[in-house]
Amino acid sequence: MAANTAVALDGVPETMLWTLYQRAAEARRPDTVLPDPEAVALVEAVAETGGFAFTERFGHPHPLAAQALALRAACFDSVVRQFLDAYPDGTVVSLGEGLETAFWRCDNGRVSWLTVDLPEPLAVRHSLLPHGSRQHTLACDARDPAWTAGIDPARGVLVLAQGLLMYFRPPEVRDLIASCAEHFPGGGLVFDAVPRTPGRPADPAARRGPPVARGYRLPPMPWRMNARQRPALATAHPAVAEIRPVELPPGRGLLWGTAAPRVERLPVLRNRRPTVTLLRFASR
Repeated sequence: MAANTAVALDGVPETMLWTLYQRAAEARRPDTVLPDPEAVALVEAVAETGGFAFTERFGHPHPLAAQALALRAACFDSVVRQFLDAYPDGTVVSLGEGLETAFWRCDNGRVSWLTVDLPEPLAVRHSLLPHGSRQHTLACDARDPAWTAGIDPARGVLVLAQGLLMYFRPPEVRDLIASCAEHFPGGGLVFDAVPRTPGRPADPAARRGPPVARGYRLPPMPWRMNARQRPALATAHPAVAEIRPVELPPGRGLLWGTAAPRVERLPVLRNRRPTVTLLRFASR
């Protein structure tokens, strides 16, 4: 881990710093829902060397948001571990990975891990995180199907899109699903989505991202999906063989430990909550 790297990002790439900051705050708790020592060490190293002023930019970590992001990461981790149980030598492709540290949480000693990201955030990742022989990176926009070249689906492929697709336009989401289905027969794609909000502008370009800290607002999120819209994902490509919801693990406290698990029993609320979805593609 570099000790004197200055980090300068904006727009969607900057969100990787906000999610890292929140996740590390949750990981510091003795009762954390996601042990993540790499995230904690990374935030402390960057902050101590003046590489990025987390508190000045994002304010103090918000406990509910921090736990939510950690639970989301734990949800993705569970899918990765299940995949590696079935395909120990498989390939995990993490799109727009930023400073996510899932590799260190899920590594089985055999997986091949490919990070696909834009050049600027990928350069930051390279400067701050060590990469071993089974970790590979590719500077490419996730919307460009060029990143699919050279990935052998024979050993199994799982594509992760954590905290990413909401920043795409709807046709771009469909194109990504279709590209994965076409290039990775027998593989899968797991992603999260934020729910649609009544009264939002119809034009995605006119939408503003939600405020998450004083002076900081997430970028606009053109693509949103409610839970009941999952079946429509099958129309993206004929090879979409299974659409499966992935439930968050139980959390801590009144909201994430008590209320959130009960939302599943209430149709209206269930339809308008953040979701994680796993798509499986037919084998040829």
